[in-house]
Amino acid sequence: MRLDLVNKYDLRLPRYTSYPTAPHFSAAVDGGVYGQWLGGLDTATPLSLYVHIAYCDEMCWFCGCHTKISKRYEPIADYLAVLEKEIDLVASRLPGRMGAKHIHFGGGSPTILSADDFSRLIARLKDRFGVLDGAEIAVELDPRTADEDYVRAMAAAGVNRASVGVQDFNPVVQKAINRIQPYEQVAEVIGWLRTHGISEVNMDLIYGLPHQTTDSVLATIDQTLTLSPRRISLFGYAHVPWMRKHQTLIPESALPGPEERWRQYEAAQERLQAHGYVSVGLDHFAAPDDELALALAEKRMHRNFQGYTTDDAPVLIGMGASGIGSLPQGYVANEGELHAWKRMVEAGDLPTKRGIAISDEDRLRREVIERLMCDLEVDVAAIARQHGRSDDHFAAEVDSLSDLEADGVVVRDGFRLTITDDGRALVRAVAARFDQYLKVGERRHSQAV
Repeated sequence: MRLDLVNKYDLRLPRYTSYPTAPHFSAAVDGGVYGQWLGGLDTATPLSLYVHIAYCDEMCWFCGCHTKISKRYEPIADYLAVLEKEIDLVASRLPGRMGAKHIHFGGGSPTILSADDFSRLIARLKDRFGVLDGAEIAVELDPRTADEDYVRAMAAAGVNRASVGVQDFNPVVQKAINRIQPYEQVAEVIGWLRTHGISEVNMDLIYGLPHQTTDSVLATIDQTLTLSPRRISLFGYAHVPWMRKHQTLIPESALPGPEERWRQYEAAQERLQAHGYVSVGLDHFAAPDDELALALAEKRMHRNFQGYTTDDAPVLIGMGASGIGSLPQGYVANEGELHAWKRMVEAGDLPTKRGIAISDEDRLRREVIERLMCDLEVDVAAIARQHGRSDDHFAAEVDSLSDLEADGVVVRDGFRLTITDDGRALVRAVAARFDQYLKVGERRHSQAV
């Protein structure tokens, strides 16, 4: 990719894990609206469940997640008790007992729970929702807090995928982001996972962190490859200190600029592809026989709040403080402040703070954006027809891509759009042209590169 494009399109753009995106949610959608939406579902509809564990034992300074630090277990146990009540509340609003085909534990740090409490939590989910045959059950795992007893509990509960947070193996970078975890510690945890039958292992890496160089990122990639993960995510660090105050502890002078960020991404991508990994969308890589790579080849990949996924469930239910979900009617987001979330649940109310009802036009644009983000190509006329619109419904948006086409980011063939190899990292800039809500450059979004 030409470096002039890196500078030209280094805009603040959404990651498009939803459309409309979260900044456009409002208080117009509350727990009452959410309850009506839940009650209107068909009981045959498969669910995807996201469970947010909103605690860590130490703050990572790069973190953009909703989390609270606790060195004591009592607040965590209290959170779990309220979370179980929320599970019951949500289940009681459904028209009947419904089955889940995906369950994802995120955070925060799910591994901050005790092994017994994790087992109790997943048993509660299975009791209230049920788990469909072949369901994927995934846990985000912090190697610093996971022990072998916890891994045993995961395996006994049917967990079949683990996402291991690494970010970077370089000690200088780890110190700068306040996340110290030697390679040997990560390798030991992955060894436990495989010993106990959890062979689907993902590893999460980040480029653009303080003190990273292209060479140091490649060194981390090489160490990661020795552990043979099935999937690797390679996210660009989102420096948003106006949203996450702890990020002010990272000196901006230590952050790589846009050109260096791109070199890091490009070099890492080339190294992973050279070792047989398939590039999936913007920032994921998968072994050729992994389900994500197969879904990419068959154009049945999706994108949701967890990123690229094979999850095609039409309903995603998010539970826990700041949990976020999607339904055919729209999107919902839970209260993120822990005490307020707890008060709402204990009062018997769904703790929905904001959301958005989506229109037919939103659904149409969401499909165009999702296909761009997943397949890096889209026939906008064909999608428009499927939604009852004319072939030229997006004529203005396609015309607006002339600058991106001239710069070699996208190719237009009538109403068929194809992202070029150089344009892969800038796919968000193309998707943004179909976003009716976006004000380009808003500081609430992260860098596009």
